[in-house]
Amino acid sequence: MEQQEKIQSPVSNEDVIVINRRSFFGVLLGIGTAGMGALLAVPVLRYVLYPLYAKSSKSTWTAIGAMDEFSDLSKPILKPLDLKQVDGWREVDSSQTVYVTKGANGGLAVLSSICPHMGCTVAWREGGDEFVCPCHGGRFAPDGKRVFGPPPRGMDTLPHKIVDGKLMVKFEYFRENVPNQEVLS
Repeated sequence: MEQQEKIQSPVSNEDVIVINRRSFFGVLLGIGTAGMGALLAVPVLRYVLYPLYAKSSKSTWTAIGAMDEFSDLSKPILKPLDLKQVDGWREVDSSQTVYVTKGANGGLAVLSSICPHMGCTVAWREGGDEFVCPCHGGRFAPDGKRVFGPPPRGMDTLPHKIVDGKLMVKFEYFRENVPNQEVLS
């Protein structure tokens, strides 16, 4: 009798995957659940990660007053500003003051009332025709240039423009106690 040769199949019975209806629907249910989880996770991740990729909104342009108020400046005029800044989820309302004065070139200049030394509020002294920092004795000329004291630079000038007959200013914060004007926000 001829010996029958056993034909070896490259696939053994252990390697065969049997797909029946129950396993097919189990896999389909798992894929659907993972897809729905991913769809629901997108808004949650955007909410959680928003402060990381959102930029802090800089202060916007704020109206100080009509140009008629500043037509004949004999001394600096103190003007209050109401600011709104958005940083991530936080919205901050704050008040700052600025001085409108004549600049070195004869035009208008808008000066921050924050002392560039340690952040104190600078006041205008009428008797001496100068700005004075009450905390550390810094003195500034009417155009904001440093005259005397520990401040490393003159008062910070702010960007300003005239729109529809109104003086507009963009308030910025600057790094304190450094010789050059460095914008923080």
